[in-house]
Formats: sequence, C-alpha cells, structure tokens
Amino acid sequence: MAMLSNQELIRRVPLFAMLTPAQVDSLAANVAKERIKRGSNVVEQGKNSNALFLILAGRAHVVMTDSKAREVIVATLKAGDYIGEMSLIDNEAHSATVVADTQMDVLVLGRDDFTRCVSENTAIASAVMRGLVQRLRNADQKIVSLALMGVYGRVANVLLDTAEPNEHGELLIREKISRLDLAKMVGASREMVSRVMKDFEEQGFVQTLKEGGLRVWERRSKPR
Repeated sequence: MAMLSNQELIRRVPLFAMLTPAQVDSLAANVAKERIKRGSNVVEQGKNSNALFLILAGRAHVVMTDSKAREVIVATLKAGDYIGEMSLIDNEAHSATVVADTQMDVLVLGRDDFTRCVSENTAIASAVMRGLVQRLRNADQKIVSLALMGVYGRVANVLLDTAEPNEHGELLIREKISRLDLAKMVGASREMVSRVMKDFEEQGFVQTLKEGGLRVWERRSKPR
C-alpha cells in the first residue's frame, strides 16, 4: 500500500470508479491510509466514527450485540467493500461493530468530504444507494432464513453463500470458519452447529481441506 499514491488507491475502489481525474485528485487530498490490526474494531456499535472506511485489502465481519452480550454475525466484508456510510447519512451511531478478521488496509474519508463527494457526483450517490439496497435485501433474506428454516438449512445457506468457485468449478471456502463464528452467523449454539457440520461431512456435503478451508457440494434438494 505504501508504494501507491492516493490517486492509484482510489481508482482501485469500485465506489469511485466513475470519478473524473480531477475528482480523483480532489478526493486524494482528503483521504488517509490506515492499517488495522487483526482483531481490532474498525467501528463500534453505539458509537459514531464520522468517517467512511474503504477496504483495500483484508477481511472483516459485522457483528451485532444485544444487552445480554449475545452476538450475531450479520455480514462478512472484503476488499472493495466500505464501512460507515449509514452513520454518515443519518448521523446516528453505528448499528453494529466491524471487526478485522485479518490485517486490513483501508482508506478513510471524513464526513464533510464524503458528503461533498456524494453531492457532487451522482454516480457515487447511486452506488451508495445500490449498496444500501443490497444490504437491505441481505437482511431480508437473513430474517426469512431465521424465521422459516431449520439450523441445517441455515448452515447450508451460509456455506453456499460463502463458497467461491475455483478454476475447476469447485465451490471452495478457502479461509477457515470457526464453529463459533458459524454459530453466530446462523443464530444457533456452537454445539448444534458442530453436530450439523459432522452430519454434512458424513453425508458428503462438505469436505475439510488440509489448509483448513472447506469444499462444498451443491445438492438439488436442500438439507433438512
């Protein structure tokens, strides 16, 4: 990251793909580069950071906590995603905490610069709106999953949504997912998720890879 100029880094962010060279130069003067350690909070639920964080490298998860300190993981973020736009739009505290799963490189844009950037460029405003709509759709799907599906189906959905095809068309989850994190994603106990994963392995639905990831096979019918 240190070898690239702010302009070059900005052009790597899909949100800013439609900016003109002059707009890129203007924005480059107002962004800061930061490196976030693994396990650190990028933003915290209930607080306001007054900034937009654009992920250049690394991975994070979005977690919500209730009054009894119970946690649910609602999303996973990677390079190209951004954090904090909801609080910048409505000036409310963050609704969730974002935790770095790996070391992360980010660009940070303050509230005033974000507001000016959105107001001056309809393409960015449209991209932000599309991102918000996608998050709302994902939230709707998660609500339906929690309300209507059993744990087996919810775990299967998370695995299939997380897996990506390799050059041979195989669905792989390259990064290891702990049973605890998986349990937080589907709203179940770690013990229940461990039982489900054991059943899936015995049924041939998943296979653990040597490096800790998973190979996932789709089936015509969803698990029970």
